[in-house]
Amino acid sequence: FGFPAFRGAQRDIIDHVTDGGDALVLMPTGGGKSLCYQIPALLRPGTAVVVSPLIALMQDQVAALTQVGIRAAFLNSTLDPQAARETERAFSRGQLDLLYIAPERLATARCLDLLSGAPIALFAIDEAHCVSQWGHDFRPDYLQLSVLHERFPEVPRIALTATADPQTRAEIITRL
Repeated sequence: FGFPAFRGAQRDIIDHVTDGGDALVLMPTGGGKSLCYQIPALLRPGTAVVVSPLIALMQDQVAALTQVGIRAAFLNSTLDPQAARETERAFSRGQLDLLYIAPERLATARCLDLLSGAPIALFAIDEAHCVSQWGHDFRPDYLQLSVLHERFPEVPRIALTATADPQTRAEIITRL
């Protein structure tokens, strides 16, 4: 990844998630949150599923990862049906290290069935503060993400955000 060392609690978080633990990560923008799920994604068997509400962020992350040889893709509304099917096939065949999905898509039965058909390394919920009804970035589809724990109880989850007061952190933990 091109960094000489870990920052702050990154190493502890990476070790915890790699070992199968859940985590809530609160770090400032640019503080290295993505590394906290990207490294465990490569160390654990299966594909890491990253829930992200921002299409541009998905595209940037996938472009940066593929540039360094990591097998990453996204499923969102920018893909035509054929491209989406190709990404789904790559996921089902275990040909991806990371798959980025919008929360609206993840909440569908079709997507959940897709996820059930292949080993999942971990779930990373980016911008996790969107689950909070107290926040200005509330996204109703984030409330549906509790299904991840219900359908995939053995898969570790890491929720990441740069903005979460104590009330929001408690709500993230409860809901996810």
